[in-house]
Amino acid sequence: MKTPRDLLFEQHQDAKSKLDAISSEVVARSREEQHDAIPKLRISGLSNFALLLWRELILPSRRVWAGLAAAWVLILAVNFALRDPALAGKAKVSAPVMMSFQEQQKLLNELLVDRSLPDDVDRPKSFLPRPRSERIVVVMT
Repeated sequence: MKTPRDLLFEQHQDAKSKLDAISSEVVARSREEQHDAIPKLRISGLSNFALLLWRELILPSRRVWAGLAAAWVLILAVNFALRDPALAGKAKVSAPVMMSFQEQQKLLNELLVDRSLPDDVDRPKSFLPRPRSERIVVVMT
């Protein structure tokens, strides 16, 4: 006994070739339209990769990239505006001044060393509680 599916396939067997012809024609037309719309450029290697990045990353999210670029331009403008030109010339320090500064640093480090506890003193051990079963109860009467 044939199923309804088999019966439908038998009835429409001749339509399969017509549908295949129509689908191949539509696919061929769409490929021709794509080739006509995109200019034919033969690009190799790195420039092909750059073009792919441009199409996949930059073009779909142009507003986001424009916003990021505007934010960076604003950051750079503020950075240059807040720069003090008077400090640029005073950055050089003479050798004797630098040596005296290093000596003062050494003295300050010696004064600030913590010498309250000797190094050989044992640190107190932390208290570890024992389980209740090991506790000894002493009752005084």
